[in-house]
Amino acid sequence: MYLVKGNDNVGYVDLVPAENDAGLKWISLGLLRLQAGDVYRGKLEGREAVLVLLRGMCEVQAAGQAFGPYTRHNVFSERATAVYVLIGGDYAVTNVGEGVLEVAICQAVADETHEPFAVLPEDVETKSVGEANFRRDVHDIVVKRAEGKVHRIIVGETFNPPGNWSSYPPHKHDEYIPGVEACMEEIYYYQCDPQNGFGMQSIYTGDGAMDETFRVQHGDAFLIPRGYHPVCAAGGYQLYYLWLMAGPIDRTMIPHDDPNHTWVRERSWS
Repeated sequence: MYLVKGNDNVGYVDLVPAENDAGLKWISLGLLRLQAGDVYRGKLEGREAVLVLLRGMCEVQAAGQAFGPYTRHNVFSERATAVYVLIGGDYAVTNVGEGVLEVAICQAVADETHEPFAVLPEDVETKSVGEANFRRDVHDIVVKRAEGKVHRIIVGETFNPPGNWSSYPPHKHDEYIPGVEACMEEIYYYQCDPQNGFGMQSIYTGDGAMDETFRVQHGDAFLIPRGYHPVCAAGGYQLYYLWLMAGPIDRTMIPHDDPNHTWVRERSWS
């Protein structure tokens, strides 16, 4: 219900469709995998999208504008490059490199029309979050700097060192409490270095109605309609996940920590 296993299919894969078993209403995720010289043409209906380059070399055309060529060896070697595609817009992605191209197509329900734009590696905001074995690196791709340039969509990347936790202390964002908690659905899309690695992804609610843990691997996706959702990288393996968020009320990131674990944030670990 929450975990979607990855695959090696070529072309466009609707990894997390608009209608899904977890009940996500506002977001969906596609994965585009193209061989050298291949072109994919798509059109968004009622959704805006952020195209995140995962690996390879591509050119993007959106609303009559050309972007690229852009290159990324893999998610662990360079910061992201992304292109925003407006609601109802036609777009085309071309593999202009010699190897396989992979692009994540992050989508959110939208009603507002905004112009397409590119986010280059130097535009990505980076920060180190947490301490000790819950320190991780967070890259904001379409977050605060995109305010007023998109409708609902929020996109970024997190990098867990081997054995480290993220989304930690455990937090949630499924209730609208102004200034305390946002109301946002979320999708994670994972990659591992080396690729045969894995992580552990939990999801639970304070009342115990939901309490599950999954082993996640390279290419998997995880759907988060509600609840706390901490994640841990296996020892020896770096864990990456692309995160996509949107909700019905406002475009604000306000995670709310599990009160049982807020003490972790308040203590000094140095």
